[in-house]
Amino acid sequence: MGDSQTSTTHGFQAEVKQLLKLMIHSLYSNKEIFLRELISNASDALDKLRFEAIEQPELLADDTELKVSLAFDSDAGTLTITDNGIGMSRDDAASNLGTIARSGTAEFLGKLGDDERENARLIGQFGVGFYASFIVASEVTVESRRADLDASEGVRWISSGDGEYTLETIERASRGTSITLKLKDDETEFADRYRIQSLIRRYSDHIAFPVMMPSADEDSDELETINSATALWTRSRSDVSDDEYREFYQHISHDFEAPVCWSHNRVEGKREYTSLLYVPGRAPFDLWNREAPRGLKLYVQRVFIMDDAEQFLPLYLRFIRGVVDAADLPLNVSRELLQSTPGVEAMRSALTKRSLTMLKKLANDDESTYAGVWDTFGEVLKEGLAEDTSNRDTLVELLRFNTTRSEDTAQRETLAQYVERMVEGQEAIYYLTAESHAAAQSSPHLEVFRKRGIEVLLLTDRLDEWAITYLTEYDGKPLQDVRRDGLSLPETDASEDEVSEPPADDSIVARLKETLEGVVSDVRASDRLVDSPACLVTAQDDLGMQMRKMLEAAGQEVPESKPALELNLSHAMVRQMAATDDTARFEDLAQVIVGQAQIAEGRLPSDPAQYVSTLNRLLAESAS
Repeated sequence: MGDSQTSTTHGFQAEVKQLLKLMIHSLYSNKEIFLRELISNASDALDKLRFEAIEQPELLADDTELKVSLAFDSDAGTLTITDNGIGMSRDDAASNLGTIARSGTAEFLGKLGDDERENARLIGQFGVGFYASFIVASEVTVESRRADLDASEGVRWISSGDGEYTLETIERASRGTSITLKLKDDETEFADRYRIQSLIRRYSDHIAFPVMMPSADEDSDELETINSATALWTRSRSDVSDDEYREFYQHISHDFEAPVCWSHNRVEGKREYTSLLYVPGRAPFDLWNREAPRGLKLYVQRVFIMDDAEQFLPLYLRFIRGVVDAADLPLNVSRELLQSTPGVEAMRSALTKRSLTMLKKLANDDESTYAGVWDTFGEVLKEGLAEDTSNRDTLVELLRFNTTRSEDTAQRETLAQYVERMVEGQEAIYYLTAESHAAAQSSPHLEVFRKRGIEVLLLTDRLDEWAITYLTEYDGKPLQDVRRDGLSLPETDASEDEVSEPPADDSIVARLKETLEGVVSDVRASDRLVDSPACLVTAQDDLGMQMRKMLEAAGQEVPESKPALELNLSHAMVRQMAATDDTARFEDLAQVIVGQAQIAEGRLPSDPAQYVSTLNRLLAESAS
């Protein structure tokens, strides 16, 4: 290997120290995934070399057989994984192995708590790439050389996972990377031929490069290929087992959990390509970061092009994982970025439809499983109502809603089911937006609907008010917000006996208008209240509460608007107000009635301290 030089010691990034501590000291039931992670990284390095060699064939030199090889020493307790891929320079090693950014994501650490078993489970699901080595190894040595550097610019990286690592420049004749694990005393099973072979076949059989080991014949120096070394997506669907599909998903996603479903399809004709799309079982940690890298792995005639080809799926399907392999695609001069052409747009349209069809089939075949997908990705799918008008009809069929019939948030309905249950004479689909399911169920706006037996959709996701504006009707029936003015209700048997008490003199409306001038835009008698004294009603063109909060959270200026106050003239409190001649008491009651309506909306009274003071004064008077 030559003499080492310029050896330096460095401290790990803070997040890496935390991660390594958890890995080394936590209980771990899925420790064998370290091998999947290391072979997957080696495969990526080979893909990158093959890609760069398209323009720089000299990078391959006389070593054109790209492969991953494994060697073990049972006596010494070591396992070595070697690839002849793109390799690393000294700077690459410091960047890729000294920080968590390339090998995983620091965001996942936010999911880790104090419970060891829970920490271990999360690490097992996440994989975290290269760092999984420390689950089984007491020391890890990495030796590497980038394909475009000479032998004197190799690098050696060594760490025991104790918070530090050393870097030194070495002579290395071959390009690529070797990772040697000094196995812990209780992990020597991973220096056993049959154990290693079984893990390769289980986790890495689909790797498109040969994964090789020394022959079992001790008298032979030959290497034997352990995996099938065939790109899984190029095989016929009938030749691929469900287990192979699941293992391939785990390879491309570094997700320990199995996918929910997948779609494998080959298109022939004017545009030829193969796609293999997956719906994950859990959300990635950066799901809500719309700027994060996302997309499909792109190959052109099985040559790897890029990891996150975002051109093939819209942003609202950013959780879909998979591979697309095209017969030909227009690339720019660097061959890294796709040019925007009708061909690429046609593929995007087809892959989007295929993704939605896959979700629709799951919903039709297994509603309980789809319910889990909706829990995880439903909010993201709603973005498509605004972003994808051409597929809006299909998206609407995928939507699920809580309604006033829902006993809890797990009980959801489709719009088709809602329409089937509409009462006679009902012409609109009614919905209510709120901060939570509990807040929605107790809203005064639902009182008349309950009395008349009319179902209402309860929208409690933060995007609902924004998304629903792009869904103005379904099956010819308009969607109507029950919080807004202009509410039209069907006549039902229950509507005939809604007034059980004589109403207050409607002159109270004029008195309240004068008292609450500047606080509300209008005061009027209500036909939507049964048990509550009052409610606030938003004008048709004004922003609702959810939208106002979203814009304010984004730092945007929100236009001022005042709701109208609707009164239940039959309510005892309103009749008491109408009967009082005491101006001060009337003003106090007016403040309380508006404050109660604001609280029912999920907002604070305009002046919380004054509201409490007024309420206390009224309570003290009634008690005396």
